[in-house]
Amino acid sequence: MKSESTSTISRKGTRSGLWIIFVAAALLELITCIMYFTSRAAIRMEAEQRAQTELRRAELEIEVHAIETETAAKALAKLAEKQVDQPDSVLAATRLAVQTLRANTSMAVAYVPDYFKGERLKVTGERIGSFFEACSSRFSEDSIYTRQIGSAAHDYTQMEWWQNGFKHDSCWWCEPYLDDSGSQTYVVSCSYPVRDGKGKVVAVVCVDLSLSDLKNLSEYLQVYPNSYYSIRSSTGVDIVPVPDTVAGRKYNIFREEVDATGWHLEIIIPEEELFRDLNHTGLIVTILMLVGLVMLVLIMWYAGANNKRLIESISRNQSMENELNIARQIQMAMLPNRFPPFPDYPNLNAYGEVIPAKEVGGDLYDFYIREGRLFFCVGDVSGKGVPASIVMAMTRSLFRSFSCYMDSPAQIVKQMNESLSGEGNDQSMFVTLFLGVLDLSTGELQYCNAGHNAPIQIKNEKLKIKNSEILSCVPNLPLGVLAGFEFKEQETKVAFGDTLFLYTDGLTEAENSDHAQFGEERMMSIVESQKSKVESPQELIAAMQQAVAEFVGSAEQSDDLTMFAIRLIDKSPVTNHPSPLTSGRYSLVMRNDIQQIPTLAEWIEMIGLPEELNMPINLALEEAVSNVMLYAYPGKSGQVLIECTKSDKLVFTISDSGIPFDPTQQEDPDVTQSVDERPIGGLGIYLVRQIMDDIRYERKNEKNILTLTKTLNH
Repeated sequence: MKSESTSTISRKGTRSGLWIIFVAAALLELITCIMYFTSRAAIRMEAEQRAQTELRRAELEIEVHAIETETAAKALAKLAEKQVDQPDSVLAATRLAVQTLRANTSMAVAYVPDYFKGERLKVTGERIGSFFEACSSRFSEDSIYTRQIGSAAHDYTQMEWWQNGFKHDSCWWCEPYLDDSGSQTYVVSCSYPVRDGKGKVVAVVCVDLSLSDLKNLSEYLQVYPNSYYSIRSSTGVDIVPVPDTVAGRKYNIFREEVDATGWHLEIIIPEEELFRDLNHTGLIVTILMLVGLVMLVLIMWYAGANNKRLIESISRNQSMENELNIARQIQMAMLPNRFPPFPDYPNLNAYGEVIPAKEVGGDLYDFYIREGRLFFCVGDVSGKGVPASIVMAMTRSLFRSFSCYMDSPAQIVKQMNESLSGEGNDQSMFVTLFLGVLDLSTGELQYCNAGHNAPIQIKNEKLKIKNSEILSCVPNLPLGVLAGFEFKEQETKVAFGDTLFLYTDGLTEAENSDHAQFGEERMMSIVESQKSKVESPQELIAAMQQAVAEFVGSAEQSDDLTMFAIRLIDKSPVTNHPSPLTSGRYSLVMRNDIQQIPTLAEWIEMIGLPEELNMPINLALEEAVSNVMLYAYPGKSGQVLIECTKSDKLVFTISDSGIPFDPTQQEDPDVTQSVDERPIGGLGIYLVRQIMDDIRYERKNEKNILTLTKTLNH
């Protein structure tokens, strides 16, 4: 049957795996397509933005050169106008103007025909004919060539730049042409008129801009390795021509106009060049996707092959967790858990608390009364977890076994050491232990310390002894270290009103998130600050645990923590169990754990109430304490202190240090409504009101205090 179930699970897993592979493949294909087309759109947008940016940069560069050329043309015209009738001075002016420009260029001033006919140039001595064109050309940084180039063979009046410059009273850019007289290369020229003193146009200034210079300026328009660029005049004549394109190939063309000259700039990008990287990446992604699918198939196959082992492993872990929880409950049940522990000894109050770092731990405390003396111990087993819990159980059992017929703490500890040092201790585990025997009538304390933390004796303030002190202890070896070791016993006096506070190193070595330890000094400070505020061992341990919780914060508990306190109240004689109406005061400290609610019933039974009140009082306290645990400490640890004062009235005080919450503010539910109509909540506090005669809440000293009162009928 088990094999058939596993086979069914395997088949279901195979079908699920195939569906997962199919869905994964479909999702990968969909995601790949979305990414591809999204990337194409992004690349196209990026290319357009990049092209427009580069076009604007090119336009700006060309405009800078155009404006520089136009400025030079106007400046040369002004110089020529000042010396319009002096040909030698005009020649010098062209040379001076050429020197002001950065680029290699030519500048000329061409006069109307016959303006200087017959005059002689002083520089060269030649006689001027009908045409006079003063020209200076720079072919290199150190070479400027100045001459008169006008002649019948070079009739500049037929040139576009001269004709438009003569007609327009502004800078004029001509179409590209071959200047075989001045720049001796292909140029575009900017022309500007020159006027005489009467305002008549007598000459035209011409400044050349080399097409090779424009081509060099626009080199960065090639934004992709195989892209093209071109510059055209306003009439469509190529200034920088575009190479021949391939028929059938798709191109992306981006354009921009140069405002200063009216020229048009173009960037031409082949489609395959634009998406070359994307296509390459797409191929890699496709290969990776196929590899991923193959890996997914292998993973699913491996997961299916191990599915059975995984289920069995989970089952074993759950079983182990359940067993550990049961072990924890058993371990906690081994420790004393009824407080106050001895109703027949009203002059004694004791309380202990163990908080394991794991499900089970190695700390312990135990105590009982034999022949008017309190036998007690606190111990800490090396290590944590299940091995430590086993040694802890052995240690407690040995304490009970030997102390039931031995009176000397040193002898009891010695016998425990012999048992723990035997052959059964294969893991070499040891136990630190403090064992004491307290005479309840005299306060005489005999004790033996086996490597444990020394207890603190909190002095009775009525004796005017203000300081608490650490009990002097001989440094004996821990149990289980060395067989045959002779343990030394010590004695001291515990005054009535004194409190003995015992603990394990989980208190002083508790660490916060910065790995700082709680420490002995902080512990003593808490003891001193609390001894005038607390009146019972429960309150002392609750205050210490609260201080540790605040110090540690969110850090994980690193070691088991155990605290145990004994208080001798007075010399009152031993009495019998109090009668149902005997006056007295009782207290109980509970962790913020709903699982502890059942201990309320045992505590109420010890108070000794009339039989008819046991059930309703228990019910009212359970509701009130459960309410505190739910609302005062949401999602965190804490403690709840319950105190009872019994006289002609029962006064229960429930206090906690949680967030402020007043349950008395809740309105009573409408019990006449049906269950479906009535809102959730509110019944618990309503039930408490019905049972108790009075219920009050106050927030005092950062504590919630809920007081419940019930009058007793004598």
